[in-house]
Amino acid sequence: MSLKDNLISSFMVMENRGKVDLDSGFHQMRSEAINAFESQGFPTKKDEEWKYTSLNSVLKHDYSIFPKSEAAVEFKEVKKYFVHEIETYKIVFIDGVYSSFLSETTHDGYDICLMSAALKKPKYKMVLDNYFNTIADKDNSITNLNTAFTMEGAYINIGKNKVLPKPIQIVNFYTGSEKDILLQPRNLVVVGENSHVQIIERHQSLSDNVVLTNAVTEIFANKRAIVDHYKIQNDNDNASMIDSTYVQQKANSIVSVNTYSFGGKLTRNNVEFFHEGEHIESHINGISILDKKQHVDNHTLIHHKFPNCESFELYKGIFDESSTGVFNGKVIVDQEAQKTNAFQQNNNILIGDKATINAKPQLEIFADDVKCSHGCTIGQLDESAMFYMQSRGIPEKEAKALLLYAFGNEVVEKIKIPELKTRITKLIASKLGVKLGFEI
Repeated sequence: MSLKDNLISSFMVMENRGKVDLDSGFHQMRSEAINAFESQGFPTKKDEEWKYTSLNSVLKHDYSIFPKSEAAVEFKEVKKYFVHEIETYKIVFIDGVYSSFLSETTHDGYDICLMSAALKKPKYKMVLDNYFNTIADKDNSITNLNTAFTMEGAYINIGKNKVLPKPIQIVNFYTGSEKDILLQPRNLVVVGENSHVQIIERHQSLSDNVVLTNAVTEIFANKRAIVDHYKIQNDNDNASMIDSTYVQQKANSIVSVNTYSFGGKLTRNNVEFFHEGEHIESHINGISILDKKQHVDNHTLIHHKFPNCESFELYKGIFDESSTGVFNGKVIVDQEAQKTNAFQQNNNILIGDKATINAKPQLEIFADDVKCSHGCTIGQLDESAMFYMQSRGIPEKEAKALLLYAFGNEVVEKIKIPELKTRITKLIASKLGVKLGFEI
C-alpha cells in the first residue's frame, strides 16, 4: 500500500474512532481537506514549486500514523535542546503526545496551552471559527494533509495589551519508539492588539529511527501587535520535515519569522505573509549550514495588499560536501499597495565541490510608486581574505570558520533574545567544526 493510500484509510479509522460530531464544521473541514489531498496527492518535481526538491526518498517508508505507545523522557535527557538559560513557558510533545511533566502552560491572562484542548472546549470555539485554517493554503496538498489529521499542537491566544514576561518554547521530541513515524503538529497563534510575544520552536529526534514531520503554523498579528518567531532545525540525518508557516498581519503590526537550518535529511520551509492593513512591517530571515547530502528548500511569499508597508527578507546559505540548497522567494505588490518598500536578498557560499544551490528570487509589482529590490549571489570564500588571515598567524581551519561565521552573522544579529543568540552562535561554531572563542 502506498503512503497516500495508507493515509486515506487511516483518516477513516481516525474519524470512526474519534466519535466525532458528523454535523460539526470542524468535521466538514477535515473531510474537505482529506478529499483535496486525495485529489492532489504528494507534490512531485513536475510541480513548479517543487522543481528542485523530490520527496521520493522520504515517502518510501512505511510510516506509523498514530503512536502505539507513550514513551517517558526525563528532563536531564533533553535539557540541552531547550533554551534553558532563561525562564520560558513550555509546550512539549513526545511522539506527538503532550508531556505535562516537561511543560509549563498557563491560562492566567492569556491562553498558552494545547490544540487538543481548544478543539474540545466550547469556550475556544469562537477563536477557532474566526482563525483556524483561514490563511493556510488550500491548494497545498501537504497543508491539507495536516488539516485533515489535526489533533495536537500549540494553541496560543494572547488578548489585547499584553506583553508576555517570558518567551514561549514549543518543542517536539521523537523518541524512536516507532520504527518509522509520521507526525503532524498544528499550531495556532493569535496575538491581540498592542501585544507582544516571542516564540521558539524546535523539532528534535532522540534516536536514529526515521521520522517525517509535517508541521503547520498559523500566526495572526492584530493591530500594533509584535511577534518574533524563531525556528531551530538541527535534527539528525534520518529526520525530514515539511514546515509551513502562514502569517496574517493587521495595520501597524510587526512580525518576524527566523529559521536556522543546520541539520536533517530533507527540510522544506514554506513561509507566507499576507498584509491586511497599512504601515505593516514584515521580516523573514534564515541561515542554512549544510553538509553530507542534506537538503534544505526555503520557499517564501510576502503579499503586499495595502499601501505604506515594508518587508525585509534575508537568507544566507553555506553548503559543503554534496548538500543542496533551494531558495524561492516571491514578493507580490498589488496595484493598491503604493509606497511599498520591499527588500529581498539571498547570498550563498559553496565550499563543497559537489554542493549545489538553486535560487529563484521573484518580484511581481503592479504598483508604480514603490521601492523594491532583490538580489542573489553564489560564490566561494575570498582567497585573498584567507591568505591575509593566515599571514597573521590564524590557522587555515579557524580562518575559514571565521570568514564563514562573519558571512552569516548578519542573520544572527537579528535575534532579539540574547540567550538564543548565544545558542545559535554555538550551533554555528559546532557546524563549522571549530571553537570560535567568543560568545555574543
